[in-house]
Amino acid sequence: MIFAFADPAVAALPIYVLDEAGLPAWLALQPLAVQNWLAATEFSAKLGDLALLQVSDGQLSGAVLGFGTVAARARQRFGLVKNIGKLPAGTWALASDLTPRDQDEFALGWFLAHYRFGAYKSIQAPPKVQSLRCPKACNGPKILAMATAEYLTRDLINRPANDMGPEALEGAFRALADSFGADYSVIKGDTLLEKNFPLIHAVGRAAAEAPRLLSLHWGRRGPKVTLVGKGVCFDTGGLDIKVPSGMVLMKKDMGGAATVMGLAHMIMALDLPVRLHVLVPAVENSISSNAMRPSDIVTSRKGLTVEINNTDAEGRLVLADALAYGCEEKPDLIISMATLTGAARVALGPDLAPFFTDDEASAAALQKGADAVMDPVWRLPFWTPYEAMIDAKLGDLDNAPAGGFAGAVTAALFLRRFVDAPKYIHFDIYGHSPAEAPARPKGGVGQGARAVFAALPLILNL
Repeated sequence: MIFAFADPAVAALPIYVLDEAGLPAWLALQPLAVQNWLAATEFSAKLGDLALLQVSDGQLSGAVLGFGTVAARARQRFGLVKNIGKLPAGTWALASDLTPRDQDEFALGWFLAHYRFGAYKSIQAPPKVQSLRCPKACNGPKILAMATAEYLTRDLINRPANDMGPEALEGAFRALADSFGADYSVIKGDTLLEKNFPLIHAVGRAAAEAPRLLSLHWGRRGPKVTLVGKGVCFDTGGLDIKVPSGMVLMKKDMGGAATVMGLAHMIMALDLPVRLHVLVPAVENSISSNAMRPSDIVTSRKGLTVEINNTDAEGRLVLADALAYGCEEKPDLIISMATLTGAARVALGPDLAPFFTDDEASAAALQKGADAVMDPVWRLPFWTPYEAMIDAKLGDLDNAPAGGFAGAVTAALFLRRFVDAPKYIHFDIYGHSPAEAPARPKGGVGQGARAVFAALPLILNL
């Protein structure tokens, strides 16, 4: 989909947004026909309610959308647009005075609600063309960049692993770099060992497609920002193989890579004054005669030895080498994003993205940014006393501490051992919407990227 707001010169049908408390006063000012019609259709302005308006000859004259109550809006993100797909084709414009934040939410929700992944359907219904005139107070370029980035992330996650393996992910990564004139490079196969990326190689060497480290550099001014995304294109669990039900969604295990690519798109599309470095270790955790084994001990790029006590805890391994490499350029800020632990889902569920940081200012900026762009996040602790849980018997680090307690925290602490930067933020995302929700169809979804983008000016004093 090519994102664009409707030409302001084109005639547009009005959309009136009404909350439950304001509905009676608005109705009192409307013609009797409108009052009777909305009464007959039982329109009560509940959040997301939609009713079409017509003039006496039956022609469409506009629509009303329910804005519900403050409590209802708090319970359902993007609830205003949950029925937006039912609008007839045409050009539409907001005709109500909403706050700038509500206008942004409506405009962003409009585009996100139109997402469909139909790449594998042999017969598809033609898309209904519903154009939106940019609301007065909304930041059009920012909305379009966020929506385009989210589509990129969703498309990458939704593709099955037979079409989105390490090679295809490399192609998508290269296309992103090319579209913004960024410098691109790749290290793959046994060259990873020659270049000292032993953990990335260990995880991916058993797969049909060679493991690789993808790298993108963009920007020549401002602070250095490094993004690292977990690109495990499919995760069998390795020799510690998952049960079948645990593998069903493992095409999404590259959701961290897809999300940092979306975030990089926003940064480059809006020309943020930073020097950007994006790293994606792209692998498949597979099973073959040369697969890594439980109890193997591998020396990482940083020199720390890692005891592989569970081959299904592979994401932190590929991230470790990439984080160590990223820190060699001495970034001002380094961020990792990964579909890393089930423990994070148990703690916060699928919709709320946990993050870890030791920097109080960054944490506050992320919470503020998340609220501004409707991308909820929640801070979990780098709880240093749990460091003892990741100490190994034979090596420096254990990739899978026994006991099962605080799995998201111990994974984050493992990653922190490989970071040497003034500011580090780690996201443990889910990357998947398990059910239909307003502006979030079931399937792949980005989490945390908009929050980070909104927070970067505060974190880096841009």
